[in-house]
Amino acid sequence: MLKRTLLGVSALALLAGSASAADLSGRYQYPVKAAVVPVAMFSWTGFYVGGNVGWGWASNSFDVTSGGITYGYDVGNSNGVFGGVQTGYNFQFANNVVIGAEADLEFADIGQSAVLVGGPATGFTTSSNVDYFGTIRGRVGYAFDRFLPYFTGGAAWAKTSFTGPWGVSSDGTRWGWTVGGGAEYAITNNWTVKAEYLYIDLGDKSIVYPSLESVSSGLTMNTVKAGVNYKF
Repeated sequence: MLKRTLLGVSALALLAGSASAADLSGRYQYPVKAAVVPVAMFSWTGFYVGGNVGWGWASNSFDVTSGGITYGYDVGNSNGVFGGVQTGYNFQFANNVVIGAEADLEFADIGQSAVLVGGPATGFTTSSNVDYFGTIRGRVGYAFDRFLPYFTGGAAWAKTSFTGPWGVSSDGTRWGWTVGGGAEYAITNNWTVKAEYLYIDLGDKSIVYPSLESVSSGLTMNTVKAGVNYKF
């Protein structure tokens, strides 16, 4: 009888201990640290298309060689607005260096006219106009997440028209080179905005004129523009 009583008391004690432990485990939990979700960095890799508007100013020159003497005329500066489209591709390396290529086409209203002074062309009027121009350039920059400053350079071309003294004229496409830089910022994963400066040198173009030894016109341009791109 005593043995049964002791066994019953022991069983009750074990049941009470188990219930107490279960109650404690239900009411007291060890804190669990939430998992850290990494923030994805923006990538500049991909194709893009966009548009831009800007302001350009050009420096024009006109040289005449007659009787073994070359007369250089500073035709003056012209300026005006332009706007167009661009497309390109970027590739971002693991070290955040970004390389790419871009081509653009700009429709322009950049022109001027001037009266020449000195030498055989004194009193004649010249006019020079840039109708449209474009570039084909490489780009290299460093990405600070969504901010991308870059350098750029490559080939440039322009459709120009020039009228000088004695009926001299030259219309056509001129090729040269360009160099510059800019910065681009991604406002969303697909839309970016940019600002860019370019220096464009289209060299000297010779014009055939029978009664003169040589005639040539030179053209350099500076452009600043703002644009927007859609990145695929």
